[in-house]
Amino acid sequence: MMLETGLILRALARNKIGALLIALQIALTLAIMVNAIFMILERQQQMQRASGLDEANSFYLTNTIFAQDYNIISHLQTDLHTIRNTPGVIDAVQINAVPLSGSGWSMALQHQPGEDKDAIGAAIYLVDEHGINSLGLTLIAGTNFSQADVEIRQDGQSTWPSKTIITQAFAESLYPDDWQAAIGNTVYISQHQPMQIIGVVKALQAPWNGWNGVERSMLVPFHRASKGSYYYIRTEPGQRDRLMPIIEKALAESDKERIIRRVTTVEETRARSYQQHNASNKILITVVITLTLITGFGIVGLAIFSINRRVKQIGTRRALGATKGQIMRYFMLENFLISSIGVTLGCIGAIALNIWLVNTFNFAPIGVELIAFGVIALFIVGQLAVLYPARKAALIPPASATRTV
Repeated sequence: MMLETGLILRALARNKIGALLIALQIALTLAIMVNAIFMILERQQQMQRASGLDEANSFYLTNTIFAQDYNIISHLQTDLHTIRNTPGVIDAVQINAVPLSGSGWSMALQHQPGEDKDAIGAAIYLVDEHGINSLGLTLIAGTNFSQADVEIRQDGQSTWPSKTIITQAFAESLYPDDWQAAIGNTVYISQHQPMQIIGVVKALQAPWNGWNGVERSMLVPFHRASKGSYYYIRTEPGQRDRLMPIIEKALAESDKERIIRRVTTVEETRARSYQQHNASNKILITVVITLTLITGFGIVGLAIFSINRRVKQIGTRRALGATKGQIMRYFMLENFLISSIGVTLGCIGAIALNIWLVNTFNFAPIGVELIAFGVIALFIVGQLAVLYPARKAALIPPASATRTV
């Protein structure tokens, strides 16, 4: 084996350019492949995060009022009563924003009042005492709002209610040592207005999937006296699609001074929210496959070129007793050595590229197991690519050693 390795290295030294180009191609493929797969997995994990909602059985619609002198709160209560009493509906709530929709409100909470205090941002959802049940959230600590907690919020209002319910992720950010310590504590919104945390829900995502605080959300007990708002409806399993047109029609016919539109399922909203993620993943998968195929064809081309140049040498070895298996092993070992140089350079390139991604886009560092996967994958691609040329070389007859003499 050592003797054969020496022969291979001397042969490669006579054709340095070809071997070096293949090694560099393998290195480039490994560096891009590993980081591309890393980004694909990152996006897949983001898309699979639990929103906290009962997505399969929920939908929402917009209620847009165009009439003047319109009693918003009175009509709101009538609408909610109509929806909640529709057979098949579990609950409904007026809400200012929808998770993963891309549009919403955010504020920050801090432990002490004052402009110079550290604050942590979160998405804000304005709901009433039906909010948790309507959204399908899981209350894991504390209590829900009561009807008496719910206030009326006018457009442009700057004051806030005295109570809030937050997600576990937000509680962990506010109280990293013990998130359960959040219950009953007072925090401050708008730098100086106190709010007591009365409950914690398991999960509720923000409207913005690309935000690093997407798991930090808070519920605030407000009814909005606004001419534009959402009604969020949760139905019994299997009833959503049947109830969507029924509720839309009932609301539209009950009041001609407003427009009911954009009846949308939460599943549609999630799909639309991650549309760019899916498109990016498809592009990255195409890039990885294309680079791998180009590398594989490059290895095939180099091997065939090398064999065509050494027909006499191969024939001589066959005449001296080399078996077909030994000839195949020679070229597969040659590819292994070239691939070893390539993956070594590729590992360095993959780490360097990942460091740049971490510093530029705040990505997490790449895992060693992913680099190992890329190395193994390219070794396999190299061996498979050289298999056909190696078998072709093994079929060269001993008599070919004398045909060019």
